[in-house]
Amino acid sequence: MERRGSIYDCLEALLFAAGEPITIDQIAEALELTQLQVNKLMDEIIEKKNNSGGIMIKEVAGGYQMCSKPQYHKFIKKLFKEPKYNNLTNATLETLAIIAYKQPITRAEVEEVRGVKVERAISTLLSRELIEEVGRKDCVGRPILYGTTEAFLKQFGLGDLEDLPTPS
Repeated sequence: MERRGSIYDCLEALLFAAGEPITIDQIAEALELTQLQVNKLMDEIIEKKNNSGGIMIKEVAGGYQMCSKPQYHKFIKKLFKEPKYNNLTNATLETLAIIAYKQPITRAEVEEVRGVKVERAISTLLSRELIEEVGRKDCVGRPILYGTTEAFLKQFGLGDLEDLPTPS
């Protein structure tokens, strides 16, 4: 059992030290275990961590990340400044939502949905790396297609785009 305990501790240390999502492959390589063994360990440690204490392990952007539980965020916000992503305007957030749900999408298509120009919002989202150019539409003018990034998934705590809430 000592070996199992030390593996849990090592896994916990990896998740904590990474500071960003790490994949099953990365964990397996670091711990010199098989993916199947890591999957079993992850299930066990997630259940243990998520049922007690102030820390949880969450599947985010194709990997796993240690994070604080939502009920403690108001206290953590007092300690740290708000991330730069939290001061997005409503117009920019609306633009981001349209891109997230309808990607890949062109600027003109976003403007058609919003009914207003979105150049500034798209520029802001690009600079904050929440969206990126994902290609060109195969039509006259070959406009740029936009899609969300891994940073978007991380910022909003999503494992993948399927975790987006269903639009009402």
